[in-house]
Amino acid sequence: MSKISKIEPKIFDELKTALVSFGDKYFVGEELNRSKLTDDLRNYDEALLSKLFEVDFIMQHFIKKVAGQKLFQIEQLEEAVLYNDYWDTSYTKYENRVGLASKGKFLQDSQDVVLDFPFKDCVLTASMTKENNEEGYDDAFLNEVIEKDEIDRLFDKKVFVNVKRFGDNQGAQNNTAVDNGIVSFDKEKDNLIIKGNNLLALHTLSNHYAGKVKSIFIDPPYNTGNDGFGYNDSFKHSSWLTFMKNRLEIARELLSNQGSITIAIDYNELGYLLTLADSIFGKENLQNIITVRRASASGAKVINPGVVTISDYLVVYSKNKSQWKPNKVFAAKDRDKRYNQFIKNVSSHYESWEFMPLLEAFAESQGIKKSQLKKELGEAFDRKLDEFAYENADSVFQWVSLDEGQISQEARALKHLSKDNPDKMYYMERTGYNDYYMKNGKVMLFMRERLIDVDGKLAFGTAITDIWDDVLPNDLHNEGGVSFKKGKKPEKLVRRILELTSNENDLVMDFFAGSGTTGAVAHKINRQWILVEQMDYIEDVLKTRLLNTTNGDRTAGISKDVAWQGGGSFVYAELFPKNMGYLQDVIHAKDLDELKSVYDRMLAGTDTTEPADISFRADLSKIDWLQGFDENKRLLVKLLDKNGLYYNFSEIDDKNVRDLISDEDYTFNKNFYEGGD
Repeated sequence: MSKISKIEPKIFDELKTALVSFGDKYFVGEELNRSKLTDDLRNYDEALLSKLFEVDFIMQHFIKKVAGQKLFQIEQLEEAVLYNDYWDTSYTKYENRVGLASKGKFLQDSQDVVLDFPFKDCVLTASMTKENNEEGYDDAFLNEVIEKDEIDRLFDKKVFVNVKRFGDNQGAQNNTAVDNGIVSFDKEKDNLIIKGNNLLALHTLSNHYAGKVKSIFIDPPYNTGNDGFGYNDSFKHSSWLTFMKNRLEIARELLSNQGSITIAIDYNELGYLLTLADSIFGKENLQNIITVRRASASGAKVINPGVVTISDYLVVYSKNKSQWKPNKVFAAKDRDKRYNQFIKNVSSHYESWEFMPLLEAFAESQGIKKSQLKKELGEAFDRKLDEFAYENADSVFQWVSLDEGQISQEARALKHLSKDNPDKMYYMERTGYNDYYMKNGKVMLFMRERLIDVDGKLAFGTAITDIWDDVLPNDLHNEGGVSFKKGKKPEKLVRRILELTSNENDLVMDFFAGSGTTGAVAHKINRQWILVEQMDYIEDVLKTRLLNTTNGDRTAGISKDVAWQGGGSFVYAELFPKNMGYLQDVIHAKDLDELKSVYDRMLAGTDTTEPADISFRADLSKIDWLQGFDENKRLLVKLLDKNGLYYNFSEIDDKNVRDLISDEDYTFNKNFYEGGD
């Protein structure tokens, strides 16, 4: 990748004009002597400071009023001078060397190993998904890092626009809203989809939802280099970690004290993620690292030598260990073959029951001799036998001897009585326990009494462990009735996560919403949900999937398991883009002419948008279009003030902003932010 063309910041022109009176003291030829200038700044050179105080640009951007006193932010000015090779101050000073550090030294220079964060005073604002690479986005556009000192309005509450309610079995076929007027919104009950940058959306939501989310599940970019989250090698891990750090910090604020977050990750970043999450949630709140089998050892995966990777991981952190109460969740296991007896006439009185081996009963049901079952049924034998047993679970049982030291005196007496009369059936009613049916000193254990509901089916169950090999993404492309290449998680997997970490009517969240699996599953198992996604496929994929869900979609997934019939609704809203609109236009520009057109709109605005907010450090008149399409495309992205990606709610009554918002959206915002709980 070629280096972005050099455009000196406006501050350099201002400094050159002010410092020319010093002769060659602060110049090397026509260029500023940055080292000399910063040395004198650090030494509080009186002549230099007096001259700088005469510069309006310096007074505007590097003088801060505190308690009526003016403070000169010398360190910020030093950084602007030293690290501005072009407009990009936001990460230039860090990019030469980034990595693991110990006691202030890089790993290669030290024997100790401690994870340090070269970007720990920064905020990565670009939201990224695994699908971005399909449109050819690269790191120059997406890995935008903003210094802490440059952030002033970034995390303010944002304006919502295009607010609509969908669902309640209306409009599902043509993607139309239930109502097109003012949308009412119940924060305690309504489901919500937000289109916009997820970091800024989370801060917007924190106004009301802080401390109220029971379960967060996210499937963020894995930083593998081939899933759309590739970075310049010089700051790959640190950028990804900063990206995650910002979002996990606000996510923790949103969680209730009983809440937890589950993060899907692969081996590439597992170690880094654990260290990062430990620092945010506390190591004591790490509840589980779950291994999830996602594929079989077959196909192209087995071509290369070595261990075949077929697993990903789920990392589960609670907010407060002492208050986190996960639910008991079970996985299905094989049928217990000890239940091998069958009651031929279970509907009759117990004294007249007739017994036979399960296999013989199965043979009769198939009209096949027992000795010929395996030959006749072949590979289907075990499956069909299991089906017969489960369908007739009330009739399937096993004989069990009772330990006299573990039963009541009444039960012991009945046991002895039945042994004395081996051909007779006895019955004993028990309060709070399964009743006893005894014969010849043994009790009948019924298969039905050992079955539990696992994913909507009666099965023998076992408590889930930290290895999940039963949630493979089979038939995944059909789930939800939408296509989403390489982006879906199985509904069965998400259901298990939500049933482990939440209860009915709890609020769950996914701010890397993708195809909307979390919302669809939450809807079907009666959870309130919030989804955040910024990509344009939110219309064709995510919103469509949730519409399908409310309309009773039964294509694959868990719909059949939970007997899903449809119903419910959700509210869709978009963060009102300002610079974000220009940012998207720049990214999608296909040639230099389109880029120049976007540039003109950035300067002048349009009938429906204001001019772009540009960083004060930029001098737009010095853009050199001869540098070509790619370099100027990157540069325009960097010129946009990231504090102005979206309109803030504090601006909603400004006339120039109010005129851009419909009356319905204006009222929704007022109610959402000022209408109380």
